[in-house]
Amino acid sequence: MSGTYNPLLVAVSLVVATLASYTALDLASRISMLKRPANRHAWLAGGAAAMGVGIWSMHFVGMLAFSLPIPLGYDPAITGYSLLIAIFVSWFALYVITRAQLGLREIAVGGVLMGLGIAGMHYTGMAALRMQPGLHYDPSLFTASIAIAVVASTAALWIARALSDMRQRYVTTKRAVAAFVMGVAITGMHYTGMAAADFMPDSICGAANGVDAQWLATTITLFTFAILTVTLILSRFDVRTALLTGSVTELNDQIVRMANHDALTDLPNRRALVERIETVVHNAKRAHETFAVLFLDIDGFKTVNDSLGHSTGDEVLKAFSLRLQQCVREGDTVARLGGDEFVVLMENVTSPHEVQDVAQSVLDRMGRGHWRDEQPIQAVPSIGIALFPRDGETADILLKNADAAMYEAKRAGRATWRFFEASMNAAAMRTLQIQNAIRVALDEGYFSLRFQPKFSSTTRELVGAEALIRLNHPELGLLLPSEFIPDAERSGQIVPIGQWVVREACRQIRHWQALGLPAIKVAVNLSPRQMAQPDLIETMVDILRAENIPCEQIMFEITEAVAMHDAAKTTEMVQAFQHAGFEIAIDDFGTGYSSLAYLERFRVKQLKIDRFFTSGLDAQGHEGRAIVSAIIALAHSLNMEVVAEGVETPSQLSELQIMACDQMQGYLLAKPMTADAFGTLLEQQMAGA
Repeated sequence: MSGTYNPLLVAVSLVVATLASYTALDLASRISMLKRPANRHAWLAGGAAAMGVGIWSMHFVGMLAFSLPIPLGYDPAITGYSLLIAIFVSWFALYVITRAQLGLREIAVGGVLMGLGIAGMHYTGMAALRMQPGLHYDPSLFTASIAIAVVASTAALWIARALSDMRQRYVTTKRAVAAFVMGVAITGMHYTGMAAADFMPDSICGAANGVDAQWLATTITLFTFAILTVTLILSRFDVRTALLTGSVTELNDQIVRMANHDALTDLPNRRALVERIETVVHNAKRAHETFAVLFLDIDGFKTVNDSLGHSTGDEVLKAFSLRLQQCVREGDTVARLGGDEFVVLMENVTSPHEVQDVAQSVLDRMGRGHWRDEQPIQAVPSIGIALFPRDGETADILLKNADAAMYEAKRAGRATWRFFEASMNAAAMRTLQIQNAIRVALDEGYFSLRFQPKFSSTTRELVGAEALIRLNHPELGLLLPSEFIPDAERSGQIVPIGQWVVREACRQIRHWQALGLPAIKVAVNLSPRQMAQPDLIETMVDILRAENIPCEQIMFEITEAVAMHDAAKTTEMVQAFQHAGFEIAIDDFGTGYSSLAYLERFRVKQLKIDRFFTSGLDAQGHEGRAIVSAIIALAHSLNMEVVAEGVETPSQLSELQIMACDQMQGYLLAKPMTADAFGTLLEQQMAGA
């Protein structure tokens, strides 16, 4: 007995199979995103029900599309069994493709089991016809239908796994194409199985019930479309909600991380460090343990930052943070407080020697190698150490005392470490007072100038002066530059202070001229921070114009170390100063690392021999005289004048005169004096002439 097919219902069965396949692919992606087991189980159950209904509906519509010359019907119980098989097969498929580990072996095994399940659903549905006599199946077509089911199932699992990531490009289009291919395969299996069935002549359907097949197919199709559509809508809505929730959670995590981590180095910041120290304090008190706080400040970092730029400074900070993390023990906390300040929290310390070893390791490692583009940039810290509970029992006190110890390390010569001692608090308090004094000194008029006379070594005539700044505070008293200039340099206050020095020197020059005294050249020191200012020369020219003083009466002194830090840039600046009418001197010559090639390019007016070499004329005998003589000969060969600083004994004066040193200054000749006293000295010289 041969049957026929309704083309419309065949097409509907293909559409249902395609929609069910797309739903399966979408559900696989959704379930893969879920983390909570309860949510995964709920979506597995709901998805299996929807997907199972879709597959079963395709099968049943395909059955309804088939007609014989006799009435056909379907046993409700057996049909129900086939639906349960479809739902179970769908659950199994979703479970397999949403597992974290899914290799080719798992896909192959899953495809075989799923294919047998689909074939079982199909042939159970066929049994629902209850044909009498029973159905016979063509062995080859029967085997082919099962093979198609297995191959289609394996391909479906592989495709679903491959398209489970929603971040792929064109993922919706890929799923639609894959769903169509899967739908063709599923319907192909169904109709191959139907072709395998052999209906005997004079067979009757034991389940015939007279229900209109067309009406039943329409009802089931609409019902299936509704279930699959609602499932897709819920899945899409849930995915968007999950993505939105995930985005909000990720954003919140980023905000929390930004609030607790340094943006440049990604190290914990001050807030996170204080919280960590408070936790460690609580635990250490209960366990009677000791821990250490190491406060690090990179020596000379502001010079690097100002001379080479902030981008280079940032690279140095990042490199420093990486090296620092490699120097400490596993489990220690490394944090950045800001600028060039870092802190290491060492927990469960057995003895101060253990902390000392780590601190020395940091210094040794930071002092080795190049930091950027093979440039020997120095980034070695000074380290202050505070121990719990000896040096404090709160985060604030421990950090404050470690900071005080760090400043003591800087005063001890830098690039070293110091443990906190109670006496350091007084020094730290004075440092704070000096910092506060610097902030208000310009407005309150606390600064003043002293003038160190410079004399000709041959005639002993007054030939110039060096302007030296003093800070006269009503509470702290008279402060020397060595006490406040480093803090002014670190804070950036040195820039307006330097401008004030030039302006005040010009006013004194104008005052002396108003008294009829001879013109005198005044030397002013330039700091590293000032040298980094792009408008330095223009600013100085504007100050002298405003004070009506010619540029020839001001000489700027640059220390050798600053000059050679970026010799090429210094050469350009020296030439620009000279073009503007200023003269330049290299101060503290012999203490740095001058290159003779650049020294020749500088073509400065003067070289100033550091007082260390001047004192060496007495202390070091022949060797000391040889060094000074060589410096003088070098300068004269380059047509530069030589000024000896720190002349304090007659023997030094005599030796310098023999060596033909051009100018001298020091306590033997005259101490730094006020502007009025210097004016009196000028007047005496004019009267003597």
